Amino acid sequence: MIVKPQPASTRDAVYAALLDQILRLELPPGASISEKDISERFGVSRTPVRESFVRLSQEGLLEVYPQRATFVSLIDLELAEEARFMREQLERAVIRLACGAFPAEHLLALQTNLTQQKACIEEEDDKKMFELDEAFHRTIFEGCHKSNTWAVIQQINVHLNRTRVLRLADDHHWDELYNQHLQMVESIRLQHADQAEQLMTEHLHLTIADQALLKQKYPTYFK
Repeated sequence: MIVKPQPASTRDAVYAALLDQILRLELPPGASISEKDISERFGVSRTPVRESFVRLSQEGLLEVYPQRATFVSLIDLELAEEARFMREQLERAVIRLACGAFPAEHLLALQTNLTQQKACIEEEDDKKMFELDEAFHRTIFEGCHKSNTWAVIQQINVHLNRTRVLRLADDHHWDELYNQHLQMVESIRLQHADQAEQLMTEHLHLTIADQALLKQKYPTYFK
Protein backbone atom coordinates (compact mmCIF):
# COMPACT_ATOMS: atom_id res chain seq x y z
CA MET A 1 0.00 0.00 0.00
CA ILE A 2 1.37 3.43 -0.96
CA VAL A 3 0.98 6.06 1.76
CA LYS A 4 0.38 9.49 0.34
CA PRO A 5 2.65 12.12 1.87
CA GLN A 6 0.98 14.64 4.14
CA PRO A 7 0.70 18.21 2.88
CA ALA A 8 3.89 20.07 3.67
CA SER A 9 1.91 22.73 5.54
CA THR A 10 0.56 20.18 8.05
CA ARG A 11 3.88 18.40 8.47
CA ASP A 12 5.83 21.63 8.79
CA ALA A 13 3.32 23.10 11.24
CA VAL A 14 3.59 20.08 13.54
CA TYR A 15 7.37 20.11 13.28
CA ALA A 16 7.57 23.85 14.02
CA ALA A 17 5.24 23.55 17.01
CA LEU A 18 7.19 20.64 18.51
CA LEU A 19 10.51 22.38 17.87
CA ASP A 20 9.23 25.50 19.61
CA GLN A 21 7.96 23.51 22.62
CA ILE A 22 11.29 21.68 22.93
CA LEU A 23 13.26 24.90 22.61
CA ARG A 24 11.14 26.68 25.20
CA LEU A 25 11.36 23.66 27.54
CA GLU A 26 7.58 23.24 27.49
CA LEU A 27 8.67 19.74 26.48
CA PRO A 28 11.63 19.47 28.87
CA PRO A 29 14.70 17.28 28.35
CA GLY A 30 13.89 13.67 29.14
CA ALA A 31 10.12 14.09 28.69
CA SER A 32 8.29 11.13 27.16
CA ILE A 33 6.04 11.88 24.18
CA SER A 34 4.04 9.68 21.85
CA GLU A 35 2.68 9.92 18.33
CA LYS A 36 -0.83 9.21 19.65
CA ASP A 37 -0.79 11.99 22.25
CA ILE A 38 0.69 14.56 19.88
CA SER A 39 -1.69 13.70 17.04
CA GLU A 40 -4.67 14.04 19.40
CA ARG A 41 -3.38 17.30 20.85
CA PHE A 42 -2.85 18.87 17.42
CA GLY A 43 -5.89 17.27 15.82
CA VAL A 44 -3.94 15.68 12.97
CA SER A 45 -3.24 12.17 11.74
CA ARG A 46 -0.20 10.29 12.97
CA THR A 47 1.66 10.58 9.67
CA PRO A 48 2.78 14.24 9.99
CA VAL A 49 3.61 13.58 13.65
CA ARG A 50 5.72 10.56 12.71
CA GLU A 51 7.50 12.55 10.01
CA SER A 52 8.15 15.36 12.49
CA PHE A 53 9.54 12.88 15.02
CA VAL A 54 11.95 11.56 12.37
CA ARG A 55 13.15 15.06 11.52
CA LEU A 56 13.60 16.05 15.17
CA SER A 57 15.43 12.80 15.82
CA GLN A 58 17.79 13.52 12.92
CA GLU A 59 18.46 16.93 14.47
CA GLY A 60 19.30 15.33 17.81
CA LEU A 61 16.27 16.62 19.69
CA LEU A 62 14.37 13.35 20.09
CA GLU A 63 15.51 9.88 21.11
CA VAL A 64 13.26 7.35 19.35
CA TYR A 65 13.15 3.75 20.54
CA PRO A 66 10.91 1.83 18.09
CA GLN A 67 8.04 -0.06 19.68
CA ARG A 68 9.02 1.37 23.06
CA ALA A 69 9.06 5.11 23.63
CA THR A 70 10.21 8.49 22.40
CA PHE A 71 11.93 11.00 24.64
CA VAL A 72 13.04 14.60 24.28
CA SER A 73 16.82 14.42 24.14
CA LEU A 74 18.92 15.65 27.00
CA ILE A 75 20.93 18.82 26.41
CA ASP A 76 24.33 18.00 24.96
CA LEU A 77 26.79 20.55 26.32
CA GLU A 78 29.44 19.59 23.77
CA LEU A 79 27.06 20.51 20.95
CA ALA A 80 26.02 23.65 22.84
CA GLU A 81 29.65 24.71 23.15
CA GLU A 82 30.31 24.03 19.47
CA ALA A 83 27.35 26.26 18.57
CA ARG A 84 28.58 28.96 20.95
CA PHE A 85 32.06 28.81 19.40
CA MET A 86 30.69 29.12 15.87
CA ARG A 87 28.33 31.89 16.89
CA GLU A 88 31.11 33.82 18.63
CA GLN A 89 33.36 33.81 15.55
CA LEU A 90 30.58 34.96 13.25
CA GLU A 91 29.04 37.51 15.60
CA ARG A 92 32.40 39.14 16.30
CA ALA A 93 32.95 39.51 12.56
CA VAL A 94 29.45 40.82 11.89
CA ILE A 95 29.47 43.44 14.64
CA ARG A 96 32.74 44.77 13.23
CA LEU A 97 30.99 45.10 9.87
CA ALA A 98 28.13 46.90 11.60
CA CYS A 99 30.56 49.43 13.03
CA GLY A 100 31.75 50.22 9.50
CA ALA A 101 28.33 50.84 8.00
CA PHE A 102 24.90 50.17 9.49
CA PRO A 103 21.53 51.35 8.14
CA ALA A 104 19.70 53.94 10.23
CA GLU A 105 16.49 51.89 10.22
CA HIS A 106 18.28 48.87 11.69
CA LEU A 107 19.92 51.02 14.35
CA LEU A 108 16.46 52.31 15.24
CA ALA A 109 15.22 48.70 15.40
CA LEU A 110 17.98 47.88 17.89
CA GLN A 111 17.08 50.87 20.02
CA THR A 112 13.40 49.89 19.97
CA ASN A 113 14.40 46.36 20.94
CA LEU A 114 16.31 47.75 23.95
CA THR A 115 13.22 49.62 25.11
CA GLN A 116 11.25 46.39 24.93
CA GLN A 117 13.99 44.53 26.81
CA LYS A 118 13.77 47.09 29.59
CA ALA A 119 10.05 46.44 29.90
CA CYS A 120 10.69 42.68 29.98
CA ILE A 121 13.11 43.10 32.87
CA GLU A 122 10.42 44.88 34.85
CA GLU A 123 7.79 42.28 33.94
CA GLU A 124 10.19 39.28 34.32
CA ASP A 125 8.85 37.81 31.07
CA ASP A 126 11.56 35.27 30.25
CA LYS A 127 9.89 33.97 27.07
CA LYS A 128 9.61 37.46 25.61
CA MET A 129 13.15 38.26 26.74
CA PHE A 130 14.50 35.29 24.79
CA GLU A 131 12.60 36.42 21.68
CA LEU A 132 13.99 39.94 22.03
CA ASP A 133 17.53 38.64 22.59
CA GLU A 134 17.28 36.60 19.39
CA ALA A 135 15.76 39.53 17.49
CA PHE A 136 18.52 41.86 18.69
CA HIS A 137 21.30 39.66 17.29
CA ARG A 138 19.35 38.84 14.12
CA THR A 139 18.90 42.56 13.42
CA ILE A 140 22.67 43.08 13.44
CA PHE A 141 23.08 40.33 10.84
CA GLU A 142 20.23 41.72 8.74
CA GLY A 143 21.70 45.22 8.87
CA CYS A 144 24.96 43.80 7.49
CA HIS A 145 23.17 41.84 4.74
CA LYS A 146 24.09 38.53 6.40
CA SER A 147 20.64 36.98 6.90
CA ASN A 148 21.74 33.68 5.35
CA THR A 149 24.63 33.49 7.81
CA TRP A 150 22.16 33.93 10.67
CA ALA A 151 20.05 31.10 9.22
CA VAL A 152 23.08 28.80 9.18
CA ILE A 153 23.73 29.53 12.85
CA GLN A 154 20.17 28.53 13.71
CA GLN A 155 20.72 25.06 12.25
CA ILE A 156 23.14 24.09 15.05
CA ASN A 157 21.85 26.38 17.77
CA VAL A 158 19.14 24.26 19.38
CA HIS A 159 21.15 22.77 22.27
CA LEU A 160 22.70 26.16 23.05
CA ASN A 161 19.31 27.86 22.89
CA ARG A 162 17.82 25.44 25.39
CA THR A 163 20.50 26.42 27.91
CA ARG A 164 19.79 30.10 27.21
CA VAL A 165 16.04 29.62 27.73
CA LEU A 166 16.70 27.70 30.95
CA ARG A 167 19.03 30.41 32.22
CA LEU A 168 16.50 33.20 31.56
CA ALA A 169 13.73 31.25 33.30
CA ASP A 170 15.94 30.28 36.24
CA ASP A 171 17.41 33.72 36.99
CA HIS A 172 15.53 36.91 36.27
CA HIS A 173 18.54 39.16 36.89
CA TRP A 174 19.02 40.26 33.29
CA ASP A 175 20.65 43.66 33.85
CA GLU A 176 24.08 42.50 32.64
CA LEU A 177 22.56 41.09 29.47
CA TYR A 178 20.69 44.34 28.83
CA ASN A 179 23.70 46.56 29.58
CA GLN A 180 25.90 44.62 27.17
CA HIS A 181 23.29 45.03 24.44
CA LEU A 182 23.05 48.73 25.25
CA GLN A 183 26.81 49.17 24.95
CA MET A 184 26.87 47.24 21.67
CA VAL A 185 24.35 49.63 20.14
CA GLU A 186 26.38 52.61 21.31
CA SER A 187 29.56 51.07 19.85
CA ILE A 188 27.83 50.53 16.50
CA ARG A 189 26.51 54.10 16.54
CA LEU A 190 29.98 55.51 17.29
CA GLN A 191 31.69 52.99 14.94
CA HIS A 192 33.97 51.69 17.70
CA ALA A 193 34.72 48.28 16.18
CA ASP A 194 37.30 47.06 18.73
CA GLN A 195 35.02 47.87 21.65
CA ALA A 196 32.03 46.26 19.94
CA GLU A 197 33.94 43.06 19.23
CA GLN A 198 35.16 42.85 22.83
CA LEU A 199 31.64 43.34 24.12
CA MET A 200 30.33 40.58 21.85
CA THR A 201 33.07 38.21 23.03
CA GLU A 202 32.27 38.87 26.70
CA HIS A 203 28.55 38.59 25.97
CA LEU A 204 28.79 35.16 24.39
CA HIS A 205 31.18 33.90 27.07
CA LEU A 206 28.46 34.40 29.67
CA THR A 207 26.86 31.17 28.50
CA ILE A 208 29.91 29.11 29.49
CA ALA A 209 29.59 29.94 33.19
CA ASP A 210 25.80 29.72 32.97
CA GLN A 211 25.93 26.17 31.61
CA ALA A 212 28.08 24.89 34.47
CA LEU A 213 25.69 26.35 37.04
CA LEU A 214 22.62 25.07 35.23
CA LYS A 215 24.02 21.54 35.02
CA GLN A 216 24.52 21.55 38.79
CA LYS A 217 20.98 22.79 39.40
CA TYR A 218 19.20 20.70 36.75
CA PRO A 219 21.34 17.56 36.40
CA THR A 220 18.53 15.49 34.86
CA TYR A 221 18.30 17.90 31.90
CA PHE A 222 21.85 17.27 30.69
CA LYS A 223 23.85 14.41 29.22
